[in-house]
Amino acid sequence: MAPPTTRARDRGAHAASSAGVLSLDTLFLVLLCLPAKEICRLRVICRSWRSLTFDPLFVKEHAARHPGPLLLAKFRDDEEHVHVVDLLSGNVVVKRLAGAGDHHQLLCTNLDLACLVTKCNSCRVLSPATGAIYTLPKYPALGDPNRADIYKPATAFAFGRAPSTGEYKVLRMFNRRHLHGEHRRQLFDVCTINGGTSNNAQWRAQSRDIFVDAGSAVAVGGAVYFLMHGTYYPFKRPDAVLTRNPPDHIASFDIEREEWRRGLRGPISGSLDMDNHDDRNEYSGLRHQLTLAELKGSLVIANCSHFRSIMDIWFLTDFENGLWVKEYSIKTELIKGRLTFDYCVKPLLVLDDGRLIIYVVLGATGQLLICDPQANTSTEVEMGHLDSIGIYTGNLLSLQRGW
Repeated sequence: MAPPTTRARDRGAHAASSAGVLSLDTLFLVLLCLPAKEICRLRVICRSWRSLTFDPLFVKEHAARHPGPLLLAKFRDDEEHVHVVDLLSGNVVVKRLAGAGDHHQLLCTNLDLACLVTKCNSCRVLSPATGAIYTLPKYPALGDPNRADIYKPATAFAFGRAPSTGEYKVLRMFNRRHLHGEHRRQLFDVCTINGGTSNNAQWRAQSRDIFVDAGSAVAVGGAVYFLMHGTYYPFKRPDAVLTRNPPDHIASFDIEREEWRRGLRGPISGSLDMDNHDDRNEYSGLRHQLTLAELKGSLVIANCSHFRSIMDIWFLTDFENGLWVKEYSIKTELIKGRLTFDYCVKPLLVLDDGRLIIYVVLGATGQLLICDPQANTSTEVEMGHLDSIGIYTGNLLSLQRGW
């Protein structure tokens, strides 16, 4: 591979005419050492510096040296914007217009696009790089008579990317709350955002006789995973009876093929002894303690035990054989002195030095913590009152405005 200086000379020599006393090669190397926010301030100095720092080669080299991490965040005191945040400093580095104050929340994704949704069937996809907003249609998939009554539904969404095609897809779930018992069911639609646009986008029906906890959805690789609902009726069966799922039973949807996959048993409930009093207590509270997330490119299930004051984090290592490995056991005192039942603890990210970024929601308040399992310490990231959050995998130097 040619050194950066040679490639810079080949691809951007035209920018050196007014680069000052530094040669283009030297300037290239010096600017690579600076953080992205400083580079974006320097872009206003002259046209040649701006041209160099927008060059795709420079952007790629800089991203390799400064990998992040970056967050997407919405704050409770700013309904109109999605913010890109430098995680370790807590500084907002750019903000993009999003929901115009109509109570959209960010889905917790790990992508270079953001997905904003409401429970009233509104979904928008935002490109932080361009500021473009794509509004998905509210109308249901055509040709399904069961969907005639879902114009005012309780909806939930998941957002992911097909690995081989690069297509972004939204999975929408309808809960028909007015129905009960064997008539209660969920309906599913899929919509593709082709090439980053929603022009002529249409929903496609994806029905299956399952019932999932729609709020537990997480997209990992080419699949969306859900915790199964505790009880449901198997549909389309004349002898339907109430079925009970283990608390850590997981359903998954293949984003690329748009097919439901077989169920996956979690690593926790099967190891509990129902003849043991403590294990029975653990099982009874398990469903409210579990969170699905993505860490290091893998599906994880986190069990923040209210009874043991420990959060165990299990990594899925083999989907076909249902194999899990427990990699972390974190004392919940590191997360919060006292966790009530009105909480949600979601692992977000593993830093290069092994520390974990954890998102904690206590009632209506969200906060970010950096936990060090080895040192048994935690530090709160100083920022405003969080409403919702995700990981941003895009490059700051590609953002065109907002600095």
